[in-house]
Amino acid sequence: MRLFKTDMYNTPDTRNLLDHTRQGVIGKPLDRPEGPLKVSGSATYSAEWKFDNCAEGVLVLSTIAQGTVETIHKQPVLDMPGVLTVLADEAMTRRSTQGTAGEAPVQDVHTVEYFAQPIALVVAENFEQARDAALALKVDYAISDEPIALDPESPDAKVEDPANSEPVKGGDLDQAMRDAAFAVDVEYDTPGHASAAMEPHATIAQWDGDHLVLHGSYQMLSYNVKEIADCLSMSPKKVRIIAPYVGGGFGSKLGITHEAVAAAIAAKELQRPVRVVMTRQHVFQTVMRRSETRQRVRLAADATGKLIGLGHEALVSNLPDEDFAEPVTQATEFLYSGENRLLEVKVARISRMTAGSVRAPGEAVGMQVLEAAMDELAEAVGIDPVELRKRNMPDKVPVEGTPYSSRMLAEALDQGASAFGWDQRYATPCQRREGEWWIGMGMASAARVNMLVDAEARVTLKADGTALVETDQTDIGTGSYAILGQIAGEMLGLPIDRVKVMLGDTSLPAGAGSGGSFGAISTGSAVMRACEDIRKRIAKALGCDAEDLDIKDGVASAGDDSRALTDLLDGKDFAETGSIKPGKTAKDYSQASYGAFFAEVAVNAFTGETRVRRMTGAFGFGRVLNAKTARSQCLGGMVWGIGSALTEELAFDLRDGHLVNHDLAEYHVPAHADVPAIEVILLEERDAAASPLQAKGVGELGICGAAGSIANAIYNACGVRLRSFPMTLDKVIEQLPDPFAKVA
Repeated sequence: MRLFKTDMYNTPDTRNLLDHTRQGVIGKPLDRPEGPLKVSGSATYSAEWKFDNCAEGVLVLSTIAQGTVETIHKQPVLDMPGVLTVLADEAMTRRSTQGTAGEAPVQDVHTVEYFAQPIALVVAENFEQARDAALALKVDYAISDEPIALDPESPDAKVEDPANSEPVKGGDLDQAMRDAAFAVDVEYDTPGHASAAMEPHATIAQWDGDHLVLHGSYQMLSYNVKEIADCLSMSPKKVRIIAPYVGGGFGSKLGITHEAVAAAIAAKELQRPVRVVMTRQHVFQTVMRRSETRQRVRLAADATGKLIGLGHEALVSNLPDEDFAEPVTQATEFLYSGENRLLEVKVARISRMTAGSVRAPGEAVGMQVLEAAMDELAEAVGIDPVELRKRNMPDKVPVEGTPYSSRMLAEALDQGASAFGWDQRYATPCQRREGEWWIGMGMASAARVNMLVDAEARVTLKADGTALVETDQTDIGTGSYAILGQIAGEMLGLPIDRVKVMLGDTSLPAGAGSGGSFGAISTGSAVMRACEDIRKRIAKALGCDAEDLDIKDGVASAGDDSRALTDLLDGKDFAETGSIKPGKTAKDYSQASYGAFFAEVAVNAFTGETRVRRMTGAFGFGRVLNAKTARSQCLGGMVWGIGSALTEELAFDLRDGHLVNHDLAEYHVPAHADVPAIEVILLEERDAAASPLQAKGVGELGICGAAGSIANAIYNACGVRLRSFPMTLDKVIEQLPDPFAKVA
């Protein structure tokens, strides 16, 4: 029997199993096993599967923001070369599905909710024919006579309380602000963001009788199966999704999107495979965005800089009837002290594509603003920004009183500051100049909630002494293949080259999926539990207790008795399915990963251009499962932080609601020239409440606060305190000091 009689994770697992195994693969910076396939072009992504007689579909997007589709003039298009059908089925989706929805999004494409909403699909023998026909398709609309606002700041925008979010209130914040020795009351804004994953959304659909098979690019297959089935009014048991490789997602592929349902409907009508690949412009215009935000932060401190009050209020946006509201204050709730507090989110109902999860929803934009405001408080109090944060670390979560499972923030601040050379920073702005560049340093804390979710995995120890790990967990470039193999190899005492991992197929046990930084720890915990049960069977075969069993390099030992696993298996396979579900530990402890960012920037004294010269990030997230993939995740998050600070924003034309910068030429993600030398420090710890692995999520931690450190560095460099992201040169130049002034 497993130690836990239930799959629910109710009690912290303090056994430290992975610290007592001896294979030595866990935590090591091992290469991703699928890496050679990807760099050689041998890995098959969703649009690349080859099927005979496969037709090609192209989505048709609306040219109005709100109204209804009255007539689609199909016949002229059907007469074009190669065109097979024009679909506008009511089952087609007009919104993206939110992550973990497990049900169909709002359907009926005849009702237009936003500019460029998919309203039809044209299918032809080849892509060029389908594309040309889609562009030629004429559609008549009836414009809505009760329009909703295109801009959340419009006086016509309806503002509501979100459905699934309650304000956090404690004490009297207004009185605390009046009583404070030092107070900051500031307002910041952040723009919308696009996920901008490298691989566009794509699906190939084919039917076998009444069974549907999709080759697609999705992040959470066990939910996606239910969503597709709900859209098509069929049983999830008759849907199979295959997605062994996903070229990035960042939240945009958590739920199904328009091309998947459209391809399935078309394939059924035509009785042949249909491929639908979104163009880059389609992805930007129709797939979920991160909401823009307007945030008010109030900080009240006593004479020593100790917070006595904290307010964080945000306005976000979404379509009408969408439950999701960007959880901007998520980390603010547990990060710093201040019993007098108000944390609240409001949502404006507007006409733009669905707002949903984009990498690190909540903390990604909430932390950068909170950390910029904390820098303003540090200056007002007259103490070092690192010291201010250390001075305001509560023993328990303010107001609710929940204890922390673990908290490496102080260690991250100290080690990051030491490695970066923070003691060389000038406290006063405009003190360092190199030619025409002002030089400055800034820092910020990092925090991201930890989540354990339902997951299953099957592990088979084969008679030949190899192991097979099977789960529908996806790998979106984050390292699932490597990490799950390392966990199994460590637990079963096998070198990594004797462990095979199969992912991304819903015929396999349902993993957690890739999202919310919970994939590795959740599905990894399921793998660990399956391996525990296999270890018990090995121990029984060896005639010892599982606690006394030791396995290394395929040899099982207990006391003086050692036998090869192949001998103990005696021609049989040992297969077990492990599972995990969140339990009491999720409620009994405040669980989060922590870190700290340090950035050095150069700001041009004449143009206002900002260049990030170097960054250091120190992060604590429980056990490090693979040092190479973990570092990669942190580094990638910091790069995204550079984009959030300096370049990335969705720009909408408020005359008709269309997205202006709907491709990678105009939506500016950081390029190689924008990314400096980045140092990542991994702080090992063990968090038994977080997961049986004693690990926490790391995927999104690297972005949470990163942009704030750059904003603070800009101020330290040139004295320009901007409260609007991204901090482009046109904003900086307006407040620059005299470029010919002498440095003090």
